[in-house]
Amino acid sequence: MAKLTSKYFKPFKNIYFIVLLGFVIWMLFFDAHSWLFHHELNTDIKELEYQKQHYKNEMTKDNKAIKELSTEEGVERMARETYNMKKPDEDIYIIEYEDSIAKNNQDE
Repeated sequence: MAKLTSKYFKPFKNIYFIVLLGFVIWMLFFDAHSWLFHHELNTDIKELEYQKQHYKNEMTKDNKAIKELSTEEGVERMARETYNMKKPDEDIYIIEYEDSIAKNNQDE
């Protein structure tokens, strides 16, 4: 059995040290404003700031697309490229390259 007079147990005989140790443990882990709680909140804040920046970038891209589509040429270009629309007196030829065609899993 270890002696209670050992140099390692000497600080635990001091009542101020015991109270301070209890206070530190309580504040770090059990209190409503504990370090663990603040760490979780700081992690959430960083994630929300990242999402905020992401959505600001998305809004910038969307505003650019809206500005482009507000002109007649922009609407026509979008209709031709995305929906393969054409004017009544035009013929459209769609050219697909080998690297843009999805390949079958079968051996050719």
